[in-house]
This record gives sequence, C-alpha cells and structure tokens, in this order.
Amino acid sequence: MAVSGLPKAFVTTVVGSYPKFPEATEAIKKRKRGEVSEEEFHELVKPAIERAVRDQVEVGIDVVSDGEQSREDMVVYFAERLRGFEIGDWVKVFDNVYFRKPVVVNRIEFVEPMTLRDWLFAKSVASGRVVKVTITGPYTMTDWSFDKFYGDRREVVLAVARALRREVEELVKHGARVIQVDEPALSTRPLREEVELVKEALEEMLKGLPIPKKIVHICFGRIEKILGYLLDLPVDQIDLEFKNSGFRLLPYLKEVGFDKELGFGVVDVHSLRIETPQEIIEAVEKLLRLDVVGPEKIWLDPDCGLKRLPREVAKAKLRSIVEAARELRRRYGYE
Repeated sequence: MAVSGLPKAFVTTVVGSYPKFPEATEAIKKRKRGEVSEEEFHELVKPAIERAVRDQVEVGIDVVSDGEQSREDMVVYFAERLRGFEIGDWVKVFDNVYFRKPVVVNRIEFVEPMTLRDWLFAKSVASGRVVKVTITGPYTMTDWSFDKFYGDRREVVLAVARALRREVEELVKHGARVIQVDEPALSTRPLREEVELVKEALEEMLKGLPIPKKIVHICFGRIEKILGYLLDLPVDQIDLEFKNSGFRLLPYLKEVGFDKELGFGVVDVHSLRIETPQEIIEAVEKLLRLDVVGPEKIWLDPDCGLKRLPREVAKAKLRSIVEAARELRRRYGYE
C-alpha cells in the first residue's frame, strides 16, 4: 500500500539508528543510575532526537527515524520496558562490542507504550517528512535473551509478539504509517523453520492492523539460504544488506522471483569510506537489469543502522543516497 507524500520511485530512508548525540548518552546514564523517571528521560533525549531528525531532513531523506537516540541497545531497550524481563550480565557480541543480556524470569507483558513518545516528538520536528517506527522483533528479542521461565523458545517468541502487538496498536492509533520490525538474528539461523517462526510471530504482531507500510529488516549472514521463504512473511517490504557483501545477493533475487518491495542497502555501515552517488546508481542499475524489482518497489537505504559511524560520515553517506535517488528519478522519468 502506498504512503502519501513519498516519491513514486526510489524512496530514500534509514534503517533506524543514527550516531548517538551527547544529550542522549547522558540521559541514558542518568536513567540507569535511577536519577530520572521514564518521562523525564524522554524529555532529556528530545534534543538528541531533534538533531538526528534534522540531519536526515537536511540531506533530503524521504522517510526518517528518531535515530533510536533513547536506545542503549536494540534488545535491552524493550526488555527493560516489558514486564517479565530482567537485565543480566554483560555479554560480548563481537570485537569490543558488548551488551547486557536480558533474562526472561516471568510472563512477558506489555506495560505502556515504549516508542510512542519519541516517535511523536520526531514527527513534530520532521518538517512534514514521514517518520517510520523501528521495533526490535520478537524473534531477535528471544534469540538475544536467556529464558528461565517458559522453557520453550516458540512460546517466548509468541509471548513477545503479543506484547509488541500492543505497542503497534498504540502507534497505529496515533497515526503511524510505516512500521519496521528488525530481525537481524534471523540471518544467524538461515533455516526454513526459523523463517516460519518469524512469520508466525509477525502475524501475531501485525495481522489485521491498518498499517500502510509494513517492513522487516534483516542484515548480514547467509540470507540467500532463506530468501525464497522470506517472500511468505506478512510484510510489504523486505529490507536487506547488500553493499557490505559486494551485492552477492543480487542473482538470488532473480532465482527466487522476488516480488515484494525491496529495501536496498547501498552504503556500508562498517566502513568510513563514503560511497559516491555514481556508485549507488550503478548498483541500482544492476538491480534493475535483473528485471525483478521495478523503480516503484525500490527503497534506498544503508545496510543497517548508522550508530557506530561518526556523525559526519553517516550524514555524508545519506547525502550520497539522496543524490543518487534524485538522479535515478530523473533518468527513469519519475521527477
């Protein structure tokens, strides 16, 4: 379903996160020390959200995000706010990146909206741009947590999905039009039965809700092994990493007959090098030559979140995406 106010082709967006501003970092520290309430915390983060949104608007991104400025970590943020989780010890993810592994200790339940305040504020400073909501998905929440209550992985996934449905219902009630569910953990288990579990969870979370644009984001890993199965997910768009892996997924799109919208990752979030607009145009034209996904079904974005990049690098990468999209619209008659 189309979202009003967007270009007809080559829509530009971000995956979600943006480099963290000092105001957000300090607010997170104060909340962890118990010095501020949840309401005060979100007030303290507002300047960081505004700066993240303004950067995206300034370079011309069509669908912006709040930059996930409130989130210490994509899983911990939600685990701290859902009933049933406790936050455990630090666990190494890769290199020198660590996170505090959540532990399921009781029945998982929704308490109050977790993303609504930040989304509403981002919308108020977005100069009329569409603001997407990004939510860490039930599968990834479960996979990156430790269960000491349910004793059944599927039950945990579905319990999280039911809780997150309440979150989505609140967002839709307030006018959210683009909902993105992030499931990066899926690429670490590229099996058909895992995609089936994600499908069941997404149906629990999204079915029947009037959401014009439903997106699932998955990045890195052996996605080609499950690409065909992803087409059965109850979403409009599948957003994937391409640039970091040298666009090796491209031929698989043709092989599986990809027929959904594609979030096409065209800049590498693990590199400080700034891709040129021409590089991005060439990548998109390789995609178009496959004759699988047309211009109106291509959204251009980074491979993943931008939070680990310096702000000026992140901003420059987004500017290259926007310049490439404008030239592509001109070239293919979508001005």
